[in-house]
Order: sequence, then structure tokens, then C-alpha cells
Amino acid sequence: MPLRAIVAALSLTLSVVPLVSRAATTERADELRNISNARSQGMGGAFRATGLGADALLGNPAAMALFPAYRIEGTGAYDPRNKEGFLGISLADSSSGRLALGVDYHWLSLGRGGGRTSANLSTLGAALPLGQSLLIGLSGHYLRLNGQSRFANSITMDAGILVRLSEQLTLGVSGNNLIDTENVELTRYYSAHAAYVGQALVVAFDVRGDFETRDSTVLTYNTGAEYILDQTIPLRAGYTYDGFQKISRVTVGAGFLSPGGGGVDLAYQHDLGGLNGRMLSLTLRLLVN
Repeated sequence: MPLRAIVAALSLTLSVVPLVSRAATTERADELRNISNARSQGMGGAFRATGLGADALLGNPAAMALFPAYRIEGTGAYDPRNKEGFLGISLADSSSGRLALGVDYHWLSLGRGGGRTSANLSTLGAALPLGQSLLIGLSGHYLRLNGQSRFANSITMDAGILVRLSEQLTLGVSGNNLIDTENVELTRYYSAHAAYVGQALVVAFDVRGDFETRDSTVLTYNTGAEYILDQTIPLRAGYTYDGFQKISRVTVGAGFLSPGGGGVDLAYQHDLGGLNGRMLSLTLRLLVN
């Protein structure tokens, strides 16, 4: 039933997505690259090789197939200083068969003052393990954005590969926004990532490279760790270097894991410079193994 529900959601979403993929804007929104759940935010945004959340759809879609589970997540995030934030819901099923499927929707409030705009980002994805060590994944995104100076009505896609070197260690690469939409909101970028996922300890590192948005290459680094106390209380910390704003961010997080696999996560992100953002996020999640 969970797999059928996701397939039905995929079909419904595709039926209302317009076939035109064009934009008329001169601004870039790298905010779209930083969407994740509270667990990932608490780890500095390093999540693409962990496979521990439904937000894999927004990073490396191959990670959906790393661990068999049915996941439902709801996330809210808000920056009280810059008055920006988002609400999202994600579903991912990697337990009903070899093919993992997922669907995600986010509503976002972006920009400040007269430049404020809202966006709707819908994502569909699939992942497949090819043997014990190799996983591949694809995801498609539909962005609808309206504002005084920003507009988007575009479809693009991501593709990713993960290699399991051992039960705990995973390496991966992904290409994001691979379809050229002629939209500066969705410029192409690439990521390489690594993660160690143990029973009580998780350590992750991501690097994103953008070779198109600016005349020179822009690199963004994310790293973080999680330690679970008494199999119940996860504690997290992370660091990000944002190559676009040329600032650092530090993050912390905590949560509660229920015996059934669900839980709640909280995270705080503190910008050291730039717009001096102060992002707070909360995720409620249900996990069925």
C-alpha cells in the first residue's frame, strides 16, 4: 500500500505539471540548494551520502535506496532575522521492492522587502541498487516561483551514484539541475560526498561545485556529525562554508528517537557574516522498517 500511494502521488503531480519550461528573471536563488530536514541542517547540511532521511530526494536521489524503510517527514524552518523560511513534506518508500520511490513538496518564502517572493518546489524520485555496492538514482523537480523580479515555471532533474565501500562507509557523486532551463534559479552544479554511518555515530562531508553561475568556480563545503546517546537522544553539530556569500555557518541540533523508529528533530543555523541569518528548523518523522 505505501508503494501504491507514492505511485499515485507521482501520477497526480505529473498530470498537473505544465510542459513549458521557461523563465524570465535575472536573479539567482542559491537558497534552493540548501533545503533539507532538521537532522541534516544540524549536521551542517552534509547529508547526501547518509541515506538517513527522505530529503535524499533533494540531494543525491540514489541515497533513498541505502536503507530499506518507509519514511514520512514534515519540516518547517524559519529565519526570524531575514523573515525567510519553508514548509515541506516528504515521503520515500525503499521497503516495498528493489525500486525506491519518493515524492516531496516544499513551499518557500524567499527574499526580503519588495523583493520577497514565494515558491513551490515539487520533486519526484526513484533509486535502484545495482548489486550490493552500487546504487543509482534520478529525481525530477518542478519549480513554480512568482515575484516582482523573479519568475520560474521550470522542470529539471538530478542524477546520482553511490558506492558502498563497507557497511558503514559510502561515497557518492551527483549532478543537479542537469536540464538546462535557461533559468538562473536552477543553474547546474555537482556534488561529491562521503559518509560514515555507524550505530551511534554518523560523520558526513559534502562539497558542491558550481561552474556556470559565475565566471569563476564556486565551491560550498558542508560537514557534520551526529552522536546518539542511549539510542534515544541524537546530538548534532556541523559547519558550512558558503562559496556564494563567502561566509561560514555553524549548526547544532538535537532530537528524540522513538522505539518505533519515528521521532522529532530540532536544529539551529547561525551565519557568521553576510545577512547574519538565524535559521531554526523542526522535523517530525515516521519511519517504518
